[in-house]
Amino acid sequence: MSNSSPTQRWRLWAVLGAGAITAFSLPPWGWWPLSYIGIALFAMISRNASQRPRTQFVLGMVFAIGWFAPGMGWMWFLTPPGYLIAVLLFAMFHGIAAFITSRSEHPTLTGPLAHTLAEALRFSFPFGGVPLASLAVAQASSPLVGLSRIGGPLLLSYVVWQFGFIAARWPFATARRHVPIAIASLIALVAIGAYAPNGTDANKSLRIAFVQGGGPQGTLAISTNSRDVVERHLAATRLIDDAEQLDMVVWPENVIDVDSFYESVEREEIAAEAKRLNAPFVVGITEDVDARFFTNAQIVVNQDGTLGDRYDKVRRVPFGEFVPLRGVLEWLGAPVDRIPRDAQAGTDIASLQVADTKIGVAISWEVFFSGRANEGIDAGGSMLVNPTNGSSYTGTVLQSQQIASSRLRAVETGRWLVQVSPTGFSAFVSPNGEVFDRTAVSEQRVVIRDVPQRTGSTLYSQLGDQPIIILLTALVASLLWVARRRRSWSM
Repeated sequence: MSNSSPTQRWRLWAVLGAGAITAFSLPPWGWWPLSYIGIALFAMISRNASQRPRTQFVLGMVFAIGWFAPGMGWMWFLTPPGYLIAVLLFAMFHGIAAFITSRSEHPTLTGPLAHTLAEALRFSFPFGGVPLASLAVAQASSPLVGLSRIGGPLLLSYVVWQFGFIAARWPFATARRHVPIAIASLIALVAIGAYAPNGTDANKSLRIAFVQGGGPQGTLAISTNSRDVVERHLAATRLIDDAEQLDMVVWPENVIDVDSFYESVEREEIAAEAKRLNAPFVVGITEDVDARFFTNAQIVVNQDGTLGDRYDKVRRVPFGEFVPLRGVLEWLGAPVDRIPRDAQAGTDIASLQVADTKIGVAISWEVFFSGRANEGIDAGGSMLVNPTNGSSYTGTVLQSQQIASSRLRAVETGRWLVQVSPTGFSAFVSPNGEVFDRTAVSEQRVVIRDVPQRTGSTLYSQLGDQPIIILLTALVASLLWVARRRRSWSM
């Protein structure tokens, strides 16, 4: 489309705008209905454009650039080149989905399927995937969020794509008679999600305190004094009254950065607080392994000062906690000094034993991956904890999307979730996705809440993403096969 006509150029700008509308359905800006509007505009423009596969590929890619460029803006603070590459690569996935759609005789059916599969690919590839700026995240506060109990983020994304493509047919008189059916289907989906199984109350609550030490954002570990972070969290913890009768105190991700936590003064200080409050602490630590690696873990400090269970983070942030292709990048002269060492990936099940309670744990980045939360529930977790650290980022794009992702994980698993960060946002989230006691950015605050413990599981906790991916793939393949057979018959 390099020699495009004015009409073709208009279409490019229009689909870019449709992508931007979709982006602004995301936190922190978002109003969830914008997802449907953006997708409907994209589907309408694509439908009226040339059906040449190359044209459809370009339109799909430009739409996704308009969506991902703002929605993934947080990545710029990690790696500007990585941000540009990620936006273009993930946009290309949706360009391919649009190409596939153009090969079908039923784009209203094929398009949502293909684009949802593009999202599934983005959630896992490359370098483990980047499941942010997703339609599911945008729908965390919508009436449809209950569907994630059945099919997780992919089912939620598919429904948004499908209704967006259906809405694109509204200008066509032949399609208007199907509008009542679409509305009735939407109401039915809301009801199904609302009444889907979501676990049961265990008739037990834990009195939990989370500690947000506060402090500035936009900081890096290599340019800050790690002891300052510890001091802020100790100061906040010492505000807790001895008589609170707590069952657990949760500190954020990697607020303690030491060579060896067991031998550190920080362990002694936390042990003293655990003894004073007569409650175990769940604390985020970073320890040295060697000159190349460090660990990022959440560890239990008991009231007697001993160390209890430990979980080492499995899902690491690409270009944040490890540098993919480090040797190649160094050879090319790319700057990798901001991350001098890589985090060593853990191998444990995503859970912790805290006193007599098993909890699921998703450290920071891991909360964007539904499988990490499901793993903790499979291990017997009666609640979820998401200790995180968003202090490296400026603004609230990532932090707001993380709260939305925590809401999705709570709904998907039927569990209460505690998110705690050194500089915000921290909050309690109910199994229905309601957010309580959300802190402000850079605020120093301690929040105490009685958190109901739950048992049982949702359908999605049992099945995961694989059945959805298989079903979507089979449907796309079937629609393409039918279209190919009909083309061969017409010849």
